Amino acid sequence: MFRTISRCLREFKLPTIITILFMTGEAVIEAIIPFITARLVDNLTAGIAMSALLRTGLILFVMTLVSLFCGGMAGMTSAKAAAGLAKNVRHDIFEKVQTFAFSNIDKFSSSSLVTRLTTDINNVQMAFMMLIRMAIRAPLMLIFSIIMAFIMGGKLAGTFVVVIPVLACGLLLIGKFALPAFRRVFKKYDRLNESIEENVRGMRVVKGFSREEYEKEKFRTAAEDICKDFTKAERIVALNGPIMQVCLYFNMAFILMVGSKIIINGESSINVGEMSSMLTYGFQILIQLMMLSMIYVMMTLSAESAKRISEVLQEEPDIHNPETACETVADGSIVFENVSFKYSQKAKKFALSDIDVQIPSGATVGIIGGTGSSKSTFVQLIPRLYDVTEGRIKVGGVDVCEYDLHALRDAVAMVLQKNVLFSGTIKENLRWGNPDATDEELIEACKLSQAHDFVSAFPDGYDTMIEQGGTNVSGGQKQRLCIARALLKKPKILILDDSTSAVDTKTDAFIREGFRKYIPDTTKIIIAQRIASVMDADMILVMDNGKIAASGTHDELMQSCDIYREVYEQQTNGGDNDAA
Repeated sequence: MFRTISRCLREFKLPTIITILFMTGEAVIEAIIPFITARLVDNLTAGIAMSALLRTGLILFVMTLVSLFCGGMAGMTSAKAAAGLAKNVRHDIFEKVQTFAFSNIDKFSSSSLVTRLTTDINNVQMAFMMLIRMAIRAPLMLIFSIIMAFIMGGKLAGTFVVVIPVLACGLLLIGKFALPAFRRVFKKYDRLNESIEENVRGMRVVKGFSREEYEKEKFRTAAEDICKDFTKAERIVALNGPIMQVCLYFNMAFILMVGSKIIINGESSINVGEMSSMLTYGFQILIQLMMLSMIYVMMTLSAESAKRISEVLQEEPDIHNPETACETVADGSIVFENVSFKYSQKAKKFALSDIDVQIPSGATVGIIGGTGSSKSTFVQLIPRLYDVTEGRIKVGGVDVCEYDLHALRDAVAMVLQKNVLFSGTIKENLRWGNPDATDEELIEACKLSQAHDFVSAFPDGYDTMIEQGGTNVSGGQKQRLCIARALLKKPKILILDDSTSAVDTKTDAFIREGFRKYIPDTTKIIIAQRIASVMDADMILVMDNGKIAASGTHDELMQSCDIYREVYEQQTNGGDNDAA
């Protein structure tokens, strides 16, 4: 886990090492200063020359400056190292997510990935900064202070034999009870982010159904759950203070009482200077123990974050490029050979089963079926967004598993049910399909998708800014722009997954007519709810419950398929052909 994250240090290893060296220097100097101070107090009591006093004072002043310099430099280098680590971890996670198949994304969920990229990485960043600073300084200071205390204090140092175990046990118990609460918090962060994500995406639905109060209450409940667990954990951690204070004052009282008695009775060689240094070392020892307890809690908190981050970095994509990949897709022919598919190996039911179909290159194929009949699943297997569970799929005569993923997906253009436009100009959005497309090619693609007229009507034309999510264009306009973007790829296979549902039947007919005239060699697969969108296709597949119930032309299906005929009659005889 920590080894996985440590690989992200890369160019920031040097600042990390420098921080450790500076912290070591600071710890050594701060452990020696009380020793020299004690000698100075003893010499003042016995009488000392002014030159010796000034010399000792100068030494202490220089050591203080060096300690300050080491601490300041360690702060700068640790901040650089920690921020650099966080930057690299974010970069590596984002890159890793880009390689994931849809099944990998489904495993984590988008809200959980957002939490891991933000909250979890922030926790690891803070923990790493504390680790290379305080986790180095505190143990060294503790060891040096204990050694110096026993050297100087003799039996006075016996107080640490009692205090240290008591404090250590208390801190371990605090960490033990705080950890489960911290762990619960991270899972609830995922749910909180999921609530926010759903609310933002569905803002129009929320407002349309006047569900603002419900969403507020839903968010308030999630936030209160996090608050309760954090409060519980922080209350436990807050016990650090009282335990620390009790041990500190016990140590001071013991040293003052026993030390004063020893000095007054002359029972030992301990003098005032040594007793004052013992008080200083006592403070240092207990403070370092308190710092270690803070580090322990922080490490406990960050360990769960580090685990969640490592899960993403160690996740292997379910879909890989073959070692000797085919780089060229010959044509748009598609063959399904006894294909069955389920989204999870643990799933009891197949989403698709026993699919056998051959689609020649350049054909137009319509797919009709009820909600949940796995129409979208069917087309997502073609560009290998998922791998089949059984059987195989061939594109251009080659098994899709033998293609280079980039080459295969570059030959397939998909316009999905959820049309996505990114913030930027219309030109920038269209050039997602082809970054090198000329203005003439953009216009040609838009004319083909029936988008040119409304784009030209905008004051800025193709330089019109699209807001995030395409909220400043209508659903039909968004669909036509997405179709134009797909056409700019000049694909061998074009898949329209219910992508003309928001346009009227007249515009839909113009788009299909344009496909027949201008891209006759491209295989076109059209998923639609209305039969008018697919009735002139070369082949129509009727899907039901994850299987192909029937296939053929419109006339053939009207004669042989009850499902198809029933849908057609509902959409035509109901008098709602245009809106169906």
